Amino acid sequence: MKQHIEHLIHMALTQLLESGELLAIPAFVQIDPVKDKQHGDFSSNIAMVLAKQLQKKPRDIAESIIQHLPASPYVKKVEAAGPGFINFFLTAEALGDVIKTIVTQKENYGRCKIGRNKRVLLEFLSSNPTGPLHVGHGRHAAFGAVICNLLDTVGFDVYREYYLNDAGRQVDILAVSIWLRYLSLLDEKIDFPANAYRGDYIIDIAKILHEQHGTFFYAGAAQIFQDLPPDEAQGGDKEIYIDAVITRAKQILGERYQLIFDMGVESITADMQNDLSEFSVIYDNWFSEKDFVSSEAVKQFLQRLEQGGHTYTRDHALWFRATDFGDEKDRVLIRSNGSHTYFLNDAAYHLNKFDRGFDLAIDIFGADHHGYLARMKAAMQACGINPERLINLLVQFVSLYRGGVPVSMSTRGGSFVTLRELRDEVGNDAARYFYVMRKCEQPMDFDLELAKAQSNENPVYYVQYAYARIASVFKQLAERNLSLDEAEGLAHIDLLTENHERVLLNTMARYPDMIVNAALNYEPHQLTNYLRDLAADFHAYYNSHQFIVDDQALRNARLVLVMAVRQTLLNGFNLLGIHAPDSM
Repeated sequence: MKQHIEHLIHMALTQLLESGELLAIPAFVQIDPVKDKQHGDFSSNIAMVLAKQLQKKPRDIAESIIQHLPASPYVKKVEAAGPGFINFFLTAEALGDVIKTIVTQKENYGRCKIGRNKRVLLEFLSSNPTGPLHVGHGRHAAFGAVICNLLDTVGFDVYREYYLNDAGRQVDILAVSIWLRYLSLLDEKIDFPANAYRGDYIIDIAKILHEQHGTFFYAGAAQIFQDLPPDEAQGGDKEIYIDAVITRAKQILGERYQLIFDMGVESITADMQNDLSEFSVIYDNWFSEKDFVSSEAVKQFLQRLEQGGHTYTRDHALWFRATDFGDEKDRVLIRSNGSHTYFLNDAAYHLNKFDRGFDLAIDIFGADHHGYLARMKAAMQACGINPERLINLLVQFVSLYRGGVPVSMSTRGGSFVTLRELRDEVGNDAARYFYVMRKCEQPMDFDLELAKAQSNENPVYYVQYAYARIASVFKQLAERNLSLDEAEGLAHIDLLTENHERVLLNTMARYPDMIVNAALNYEPHQLTNYLRDLAADFHAYYNSHQFIVDDQALRNARLVLVMAVRQTLLNGFNLLGIHAPDSM
């Protein structure tokens, strides 16, 4: 309906332009729903927007636009209001069409083809396989999953990818941590490095290693730690120390080291996949960094940069001329010791996304990646890729509160709350809903007590309770040996004249536009806000009116309205990945 009203205004503005009363038509006409239905159903501020251009009072401009509006079977009345708003009052037919559309389209209500099947690769979460997923990871997982659902709903061809960092230093630290815990099980006295992973999950993997391989990986503590630089507790640098331990482990274990490395990655990756699957987060592809860097792709990426003249050598290192493409400084690709930087491998991976034929690549990163986008866009531009095709969304950190007290999280230290523990405590539905009900760039305080509360203060409980209430209405109908006559209900939509009914009809009419806005702006919180509004409108209706009345025509009209509310709630729940309970 918003598009229809916008079309009417554009037609009026076109007439004013042709008559010379208007100099130019604005590119955007804002149409908003009106909260107080005494002032109509939709309103536009277009007259106030045009006031500066025309040097006239907005109210006079509004009156002129109204005079040039074409007739519409969906608009009963149009009024100028206040300083220059144009208020539109819809006909019963227009509002009735909302119900007919929902009843006809069912689960497809809100779907459209605005994405025109453009291929979008969305990479999200991509946590290092060095430990269980914690509550911070959960926000990335839920946010990415809902964005994928929204983009799919508006017509994009969405591909969900997890970039598995199964190579590099962090996984080396994991492997060494497992090995040292394994040696402790063999009664070796190990001074555990300050920078090693300390969670109980490390001990669990070490136990499996011991059960499967016995003493195959044994080495004495004296052999391992002899002549190493001091650790943090001895006044040394913990980073230098852990790197020295890794080097020593590889020297002692030889080919056996890779077995521990692979076991650690496989164990934790399997746990993450299971955790995410239980959280209804499914990927089309788990992209292995280890396999990728061993292919020719990184070499080919370097060749493209070199052939374009975008690299140079300085201090025995290979550099990328990132400043030529808007980055704040040039970036190292290959260090003086011959090792690849993470940026090199990651830039090659991003180029690979476009080489696979994707029109857009969307990355969902943590807030600490703020400075990363410029260099990645620079690398894509150097390879002939329009940098606007690469979109980076930053997700802020999560602070977890229990009883008003913050819960600390540290993957290295092992004292963190896992995503699985959170889900066990508050449930999948509350976790997914809470994770996406704020803008991603806003830090999030996750209130455990609120998420578990069975009250209207708990937003997910509030919206699910609306659905359960609707289910109870139809149970009551069956208990009275009555049934919904859908055809009769649709034929008597004109009987829905109560203010609560018009409010519900207007709110449901907003759903398709809201979905488009939420998808194209990557803002799933628009959906949670909408569901809260729709639930509030229904609760108000439920508390004020009887649905199962003696008047059969009115009863069926109200029930078909309630059925449309149920379908709209269900469609929104499916996008969020939460359940639609029949009772609570």
